[in-house]
Amino acid sequence: MVAIKQQFEVPAKLKTWSLALTAIGALAIIIGFVHWGLSPDQHQKDIFWGTVMYNSIFFMLITNASMFFICATTLAMGGWQTAFRRVPEAISTVVPIFGLIAFSVLIYITWGMGSSTHIYQWLNKAQLEKDGNAEVLKKLGFLNPYFFFIWTTLAIGLWSLLGYRMRKLSREADEASLKGEEPGRSFILRNTISAAVFIVWFALTVGSTIPWLWMMSIDANWYSTMYSWYTFASSFVSGMSLIALWVIYLKNKGYLEYTNEEHLHDLGKFMFAFSIFWTYLWFSQYMLIWYGNIPEETVYFKHRVQGPYKGIFFLNIIINFVCPILILMKRSAKRNYTLVTFMAVLIIFGHWIDFYQMVMGSIRKESASLSWLDFGTAAFFVGMMIYIVANSLSKKPLVPKYHPFLKESLIYNT
Repeated sequence: MVAIKQQFEVPAKLKTWSLALTAIGALAIIIGFVHWGLSPDQHQKDIFWGTVMYNSIFFMLITNASMFFICATTLAMGGWQTAFRRVPEAISTVVPIFGLIAFSVLIYITWGMGSSTHIYQWLNKAQLEKDGNAEVLKKLGFLNPYFFFIWTTLAIGLWSLLGYRMRKLSREADEASLKGEEPGRSFILRNTISAAVFIVWFALTVGSTIPWLWMMSIDANWYSTMYSWYTFASSFVSGMSLIALWVIYLKNKGYLEYTNEEHLHDLGKFMFAFSIFWTYLWFSQYMLIWYGNIPEETVYFKHRVQGPYKGIFFLNIIINFVCPILILMKRSAKRNYTLVTFMAVLIIFGHWIDFYQMVMGSIRKESASLSWLDFGTAAFFVGMMIYIVANSLSKKPLVPKYHPFLKESLIYNT
């Protein structure tokens, strides 16, 4: 009988690749900082900091989606994901690190650059009053550096803290069982309460205020009630794709023996379903504004649909909707490791492009060009993510064999 491989050992090749990507990305950021960040032209500075900003926000949100997935399935009393639960747990360990980077960038833009930046026009109250911009002036109770700082600190801090609490409970189940204690009702109750607190905070931040503050307020005169849901859908489907990639990687390396095509099928369902949900929000937001044809609403889409961002804007719908619906609709496709891997990479790339046009389309309206700085910054975050997740996976058994719901996961059948 072949023994189950419980402990992940980080392959030397994976470590090398992750460090190489991180180093290449760090070099690109340094060169970009010297070339654009130190430029006397404020617009050039805004391009550099905007690029680092949208990358840090995107990668932080998609890793945070892993903890949302754990908490949502915990509240639903779902045990099917228990066999690979340690994968999203490991991915969520990246949140505090990426959160610190995103926090530093956002606070520097709002406090370090202040009114000199054109990224957040609401920072320059004098200019707003001079222009007679009453619409934005009315929002300054919400759009101001103090509220921005407090809410950003609370959001990232509590995501990190509550995520740590969930991972700590998971570790406690292993430790208790090693002492001969059976994790039962008490464990499930504490796990459920912690998950509920995270979900509530997630709803108050990712589901509402944070996308408004960090990204929508770049176009302070424009607003959409669907923007936060749109951001959530984009980050969650990318987060599920990231989980699927790590599950498939570990399976190919001979780990996660209890995880099978039934589990992969459900991960594929999430990727498919939330691609459709994202498309519904994309279409609803665009169609209502197009149909209304009101200048203060269409200003957001004008240069995205008819200007330099036209190609990227419509490429989103091809990558993030047409490809998933054509490839992932069939049941067999969601059980095919190669197809799911291809679609997971494509979905993450597609939504990364979406975040690019959401942020840079408002900072640099006159031109759209994905440069070496964009790809280099992304490489930095990808490399860091791979390194941190791999090391996190190696610190605990890959299968939480003492979890009360493990049996449900083992006999799971769709």
